[in-house]
Amino acid sequence: MDREAFSYRGDPAVPAFPDDRPILIFDGNCVLCSSFAQFILRTDRHRHFRLMAAQSPLGAALYTHFGLNPVDYETNILVEGGQAWLKSEGSIRVFERLGFPWSLVSVARLLPRPLRDWLYEIVARNRLRWFGVRETCYLPDPSEADRFIG
Repeated sequence: MDREAFSYRGDPAVPAFPDDRPILIFDGNCVLCSSFAQFILRTDRHRHFRLMAAQSPLGAALYTHFGLNPVDYETNILVEGGQAWLKSEGSIRVFERLGFPWSLVSVARLLPRPLRDWLYEIVARNRLRWFGVRETCYLPDPSEADRFIG
C-alpha cells in the first residue's frame, strides 16, 4: 500500500483508534476469515495482535481509506506501524509475528509477489463458496474482548 504511515489519522472519516499494536481487519461473516482470527487468538501467546471485523464502522472506514471496497472484502488488512499490508504480504507478516513454527511461512516470499497475490486472490474470491458464510458476524469470547477493536 503506497500511503504515508499513519495516513488514516488525518482522515476525518476514520475515527481515532488504538494503533500501538498490529491490527488484523478481517471479514467477520466469512468462516475462513473468522477461523483465521480464532487461530491468531490461540497462537498469539504474546498478545501482539488486535482484531477488528471489517463489518464494524471503523473497519469499513479503514477499507474505504485504503481504497478497498468496504462491502466486498477481497483481502484482510494488517495495519502495522501505521502501514496497511494486504493480500499475501499481510498474511505472511501475521505468521512471522506468531513465532516458530508459523514464521516458516515466510519462505513463501521466495515466490514473486504477483504470483503470491494471484494465489491469495483465488482463495479470497472463492472463500465464501468453499468455506461458507457465518449467519452472524464473528464475536469474540468475552475473555478475549480486550483484543478486539470496533
